[in-house]
Amino acid sequence: MQQVEIRVKGQIDERWSEWLEGLTIMHTAEGETVLAGSVVDQSALYGLIARLRDLGLPLLSVNPSGTNAESMPQ
Repeated sequence: MQQVEIRVKGQIDERWSEWLEGLTIMHTAEGETVLAGSVVDQSALYGLIARLRDLGLPLLSVNPSGTNAESMPQ
């Protein structure tokens, strides 16, 4: 499992968490949504990014986070 933090412009309701592989959904004062949690592998990460694209939300950043950040390819 890899820890990841994905930041998008716009607000995603917390009820979408299950559809987004159980990632935690947080909002910023700047009108961004931060998704944080574990992904199984790079394929799962690309799948999440595709879902966000399908929602029409601009992707701001994708960053490794947590203890397994060193194991994610740059």
